[in-house]
Amino acid sequence: MRVDPATGGIASVAYEADIRESILIILRTAPGERVMRSDFGCGIHDLVFDVVNVAMLTRVETSVRDAMLRYEARIEVLSVHADPLRAADGMLLIKLMYRVRQTNQIGNLVYPFYFREGGVGTATDGSRG
Repeated sequence: MRVDPATGGIASVAYEADIRESILIILRTAPGERVMRSDFGCGIHDLVFDVVNVAMLTRVETSVRDAMLRYEARIEVLSVHADPLRAADGMLLIKLMYRVRQTNQIGNLVYPFYFREGGVGTATDGSRG
């Protein structure tokens, strides 16, 4: 939450920005973390201590895809890719490409998933097409 400097009220987001925020909430939430919705979230957090190999990367991609299908009906998932390029640094880059159903707008998001201590993810947008 943050204050809107123009109005002094609570800032809110809409449209594609709202969808992006929702995707981030899903990715950042581990199942069981929310008391009233214990099933909500993305199962990638269960994989934090796994060895980075093809099987683990496939489980990450499947977990992200399943969470988006279950909790974000406003998008169509086009692709999910877990990039192990920075695995030696304790981070996977999860690349999500999606289409907003209502507007047909293509969006993508790169989410850094840290599987070693001390990292907090901040997603970045890629180019939109």
